[in-house]
Amino acid sequence: MTKSGIDLARVREDFPILAEQVRGRCVAYLDNAATTQKPRAVLDALNHYYAHDNANVHRAVHVLAERATRAFEGARGVAQQFVNARDPREIVFVRGATEAVNLVAATFGRTHVTEGDEIVLSVMEHHSNIVPWQMLCTEKRARLVVVPVSDAGELDLAAYERLLSPRTKLVAMTHVSNALGTVTPIARMIELAHARGVPVLVDGAQAAPHVAIDVQALDCDFYVLSGHKVYGPTGIGVLYGKLAHLEAMPPWQGGGDMILSVTFEKTLYNTPPHKFEAGTPDIAGAVGLAAAFRYVTGLGLAHIAAHERDLVEYASRELARVRGLRLIGTAPDKAGVVSFVLDDVHPHDIATIVDQAGVAIRSGHHCAQPLMERFGVAATARASFALYNTRDDVDRLVAAIADVRKVFG
Repeated sequence: MTKSGIDLARVREDFPILAEQVRGRCVAYLDNAATTQKPRAVLDALNHYYAHDNANVHRAVHVLAERATRAFEGARGVAQQFVNARDPREIVFVRGATEAVNLVAATFGRTHVTEGDEIVLSVMEHHSNIVPWQMLCTEKRARLVVVPVSDAGELDLAAYERLLSPRTKLVAMTHVSNALGTVTPIARMIELAHARGVPVLVDGAQAAPHVAIDVQALDCDFYVLSGHKVYGPTGIGVLYGKLAHLEAMPPWQGGGDMILSVTFEKTLYNTPPHKFEAGTPDIAGAVGLAAAFRYVTGLGLAHIAAHERDLVEYASRELARVRGLRLIGTAPDKAGVVSFVLDDVHPHDIATIVDQAGVAIRSGHHCAQPLMERFGVAATARASFALYNTRDDVDRLVAAIADVRKVFG
């Protein structure tokens, strides 16, 4: 039992892949910011759905279809509870955070942004929260305004406040940086934006597995997350949007289930959330995601956060002792990520060598090239933590980096 109250031995037994042999040893999986592993509860939920309930939703009246529809809409209710949305109609199932941002950009953004307007985001955004807005700005002849970060990787809140202007039509901001682990002061940022009548989209892909989300307390206009980052299946995610926004937004894609009636003369669109869920959805994915949300909630986000905070602090201390190693991003409020560079060794070489010891880390620009440029590096090595990681995983990483030093001197 850890100080945080998590029974690590029991939790690790819930994740079959952690027993997988890599290079002759059980894997030390430290690439959780890219995707998390899945507990048996999720695997069992997926198998049960396909073995017992598989049918299409919202269409037929036979028993299997009724079961599938109950499971799918039940998953929506679980997602509503996970982010504390006021109404299940505010939960739209999407393929992930990327699709959610694109959906908002193509509907809400295209409706509200005009020539000369500005969209505010930060230098630490993932490409998925940059490129859709760039595309919109190109179309509308608007422009992006970028909030800087300090040398420690903290968002410059004073600069953010100065950059909000009468031309600002939207703020799109990360909750937790995928490349640095920095937790942004998102509640205060939303408050400052709303004081000027500016709506806010929050990219919560990296926050969802680490911190409790309460969209009502945040009062954000949109919140997006990906299921595979929070122990759920790939290809499923959630867009939360305030109901008033979703009702006013035009549909994004046309097809089945997003309509009330269709003639060649006119189509009447369905109400939210179905208006934004054209075609057959990832039913099993939603069921699996609901199982993941239940699993995380059962362990307690506060316990998970405390455990991961200990791992980040321990890893930061141990890595800082390595000769020639420099930590990138040292903000005091971090969640789940430690990024670093080692002398002139390319991060890909670091990741390749530590993999020989069965340690899985990420290397590259982490879909955050503007942030890499800000810190004067082309790439970093990144160790990212989840609820099932241990200090032993960190020790194995540090020992493997010693092997990197042997190779490169």
